[in-house]
Amino acid sequence: MRGVMLMSGGIDSPVALSLMLRQGHEMVAVHMDNRPFTDDSPFAKVTDHLALLRARHGQPIPLYLLPHGPTQVTLMRTTDRHVGCVLCRRFMWRAAERIAEREGASVLVTGEALGQVASQTLSNMRSATAVVRLPIVRPLIGMDKHEIEAMAKELGTYGISIRPGVCCQAVPDRPATRSSLVQIDRQESKLDVDGIVDEVVRRATVL
Repeated sequence: MRGVMLMSGGIDSPVALSLMLRQGHEMVAVHMDNRPFTDDSPFAKVTDHLALLRARHGQPIPLYLLPHGPTQVTLMRTTDRHVGCVLCRRFMWRAAERIAEREGASVLVTGEALGQVASQTLSNMRSATAVVRLPIVRPLIGMDKHEIEAMAKELGTYGISIRPGVCCQAVPDRPATRSSLVQIDRQESKLDVDGIVDEVVRRATVL
């Protein structure tokens, strides 16, 4: 099986990616570049995570870098900030699915674990993923943070993940922990969704 992994610089996604690789699946990584709402550290962490996992699992793991900052600007100017994280995730999923189509991948993969952050509540995950057709694999979904951190330490990615850096500054002060598809669709009706995704994918670079 070939999958596309949404990679952040955090603790969870490299652990999830390693679990997929350990099961023998071919993986392609996608990093949504949030600059200027972050610094260079998330991208640097992703490249270091992948270098470690390539050596460990003997797989090339191509990396796509997609510009997500301009999308964040549009969301912040046009839509309800309360549901900004859900809208952000929807555009990430759309872009990842486009890369999956290009790469001949049959699944999307994420490091989400249920309830750990606002975007990972059950209703918000449903709202975020309703826009894609490919199945989504969540290897860490039932794990708690302590379990995932222990796996990251054993894997060797934990030290990379906790290096200093600027967290995403586009996160709203009080992100919604519950959302409905009607609510989210109403916000997206203000946007040129296809145009935004087309531009992000057009500007993708492969590293």
